[in-house]
Amino acid sequence: MAKAFKYGLKGITGYLEPAERDLLRSLIHDVISMLQPEDRDGQDPLAALIGLDMDVAEPADRAVKRLLPNVMKDDAGASLEFRQLTERSLRETKIGALRAAALDLDKDEIVLTPDGARHWSMALNDVRLVLAERLDIQDEEDAEHVHLMQDWSQAEDVESYLALVYNFATWLQESLVQAMLQSLDSRR
Repeated sequence: MAKAFKYGLKGITGYLEPAERDLLRSLIHDVISMLQPEDRDGQDPLAALIGLDMDVAEPADRAVKRLLPNVMKDDAGASLEFRQLTERSLRETKIGALRAAALDLDKDEIVLTPDGARHWSMALNDVRLVLAERLDIQDEEDAEHVHLMQDWSQAEDVESYLALVYNFATWLQESLVQAMLQSLDSRR
């Protein structure tokens, strides 16, 4: 059974069982595949190098749109311009954090540096955003409904299983953030 992240002499540590690590690894790889930019033939290499993507469009998948939202709800033109200038680098940053977290899943005990903790926090947040979208969590009431699902033996369908996975990722992220806050307090 997983043990919450905590701050101690070794830094921020946590423990995950092999099945929990496999689950997180699978979720992380799913999110990476969602964020992986399409390879386009004939793309300007300089534009790609600096992160400019003039052919980008608002994502059709609601989960990807939640990871890469429009910056202005009422101004599609400004949102598209911002997306053209920033989306490639945002995708790469998110993928980098997800891959860094996945590398830590090779052993039972996870020991995180401050950068590792930041990557884990970002990765868990992105995993949770995708799960929240798949569960159609739109407000506090929806979140409370999902939070009620706590017993793995009651998982009868995809939605209840996803709710349990979402709750596990939420618990893991909350414990990580608390450990990160403790590490900051200890430096003062």
